[in-house]
Amino acid sequence: MDVEDSLSENLSGEEPSVSDSESAVSSCSYEQFHLFDEGLGLVKLVEGEKVYDIIKRKFMMSFERLGVQASVVSIHKHVYLGVKEQARLNSFQIYAKAVENKCGGNANIKYSWFGGSKDDITKIVSYGFGLHEMSQNNGLYGSGVYLTPDSSPLESACNSPVDKDGLRHLLLTRVIMGKSEVVPIGSEQCQPSSEEFDSGMDNLQIPTKYIVWSTHMNTHTLPEYIVSFRAPPSLAGFVRTKRQPCEPTSPWMPFPVLISELSKFLPPQSVSLIRKHHEAHKERKISRNELIQRLRHLAGDRLLIAIIKSFRTKQLKARTGLK
Repeated sequence: MDVEDSLSENLSGEEPSVSDSESAVSSCSYEQFHLFDEGLGLVKLVEGEKVYDIIKRKFMMSFERLGVQASVVSIHKHVYLGVKEQARLNSFQIYAKAVENKCGGNANIKYSWFGGSKDDITKIVSYGFGLHEMSQNNGLYGSGVYLTPDSSPLESACNSPVDKDGLRHLLLTRVIMGKSEVVPIGSEQCQPSSEEFDSGMDNLQIPTKYIVWSTHMNTHTLPEYIVSFRAPPSLAGFVRTKRQPCEPTSPWMPFPVLISELSKFLPPQSVSLIRKHHEAHKERKISRNELIQRLRHLAGDRLLIAIIKSFRTKQLKARTGLK
């Protein structure tokens, strides 16, 4: 069962309400974790509570499945009690209802993760997402905030630096997805391509990124929980290991040679994008698998296979002396 299903079951309905927030206060511990200011409106959950256990179990299962040794230190709930906070919550509910009506009765509200520094997370809780959060994603899928599905906290954890206490922090937020469209790598979108769509995904079948456009990032999201945890210093390696089995096993070909060959068939702008992604990979900003997926999207499998086969044939002839 997904986090959104489990939490919805235990939080009295699909959509949170002001009364939900009020009841949450009575069921949570008032002990404030010293990492966060009391003015943020955070309440520390206690281990043994249903919501705490659901989030922790989902979080730990994802990490343990990849062999990552992590431990949850605390989980805080953002309660919407002040006048300003209630307005923010009501706004989310109004947009959720509007999307629900537009989409035939299902707003497609999901839980998703966002990773950032402690300062980033607290600012989002206080003021919402901003230009800083948008700048962290390199704009590969257009202008917006990139979240990861509830089943993939490790992906977002890679963007969460270790603070002075040795902790990382993840934000678990509700997001109104509505009807999603596929967003290609290199897109310059900043809003839905038409009235039909509400959000974006990198892949509709197996999404690894939810794209919330800059026009929607503070109307279609509702920060609800902060998970503070300890994990190994370098998490990116675990993400690469996770993706390794999915990587194609095509015959090896030097990337500069491949780009040179592709330039004979692809338009200059596509070749320029491929070079950009290759540089990002060399600088360890993206994994090898991400590079390959972007290459496949821009060039197409048929052309790639033809070029690689031709290269291998030439190699074989060179080794055997054939003409």
